Order: sequence, then structure tokens, then C-alpha cells
Amino acid sequence: MTTKESIIHELTVKGLKITPQRLAIIDVLIEQKEAHPGASLIFREARKKAKGISLSTVYATLNELANHGVIKMLQFDRVENRYEGNLAEHVNAEKTGFDITDMRLECYGYCQECSKENPRKQQH
Repeated sequence: MTTKESIIHELTVKGLKITPQRLAIIDVLIEQKEAHPGASLIFREARKKAKGISLSTVYATLNELANHGVIKMLQFDRVENRYEGNLAEHVNAEKTGFDITDMRLECYGYCQECSKENPRKQQH
């Protein structure tokens, strides 16, 4: 399990400075670990911890941490990227019995109400 201390250790090992802004972002990643937050949520929550933080700082920090392998960036085609501090390969579901080495799953669709109005629903 990833902890704030393990992420801070990784920052130190990689030679990255430990700033109040980075600490605020790390706190949010740990607190919101089940939600896999996007940059906008991280910004809103981090701003409560580090008043002077900007959205551009959040994006730059998240990219830097992901590029250095300190956090994981989850990229999607049609929605905002998500971030998490748990670098271990894992599935957020019951045990599968597989030795998963990598994965990517994206689901697209319509809610029940929109499905009634969308003609693409009829296509098979």
C-alpha cells in the first residue's frame, strides 16, 4: 500500500524537492486514492492545503511526478487523465486469479434516459 511517506521517499530518491505544493498534491492523492482523482479535483483539494497553488502548478507537478515514476497517470481518450499514488499493478475488483502484467479498459455508453433518445443505441 502506498503511503505519504513512501511517496516522499521516492521524491527524495529521485532528487526532487519536497515543496508545500507537492505535499498538498500528495495528500490529496492519498486521501482520494479510491477516486483516482483528476487534476481539477486535485487542484480544488490541494488549494485548501496550500493556498497559493495554481492549476498550472498542479498539472506541471502531476506530469513531473508521473514522468519520474513517483505516481501513475491513467490516460483516457474522452475524459480527463486520472492520477494515483499506487504504482503496483492492481485491479480494483475481486481477485481474478490472473497474474496481470498490464491492462487498459475503457467503457463508453449512454445512461438509460439518453439511450432512449439516441438512435445509435439501435445499431448492433
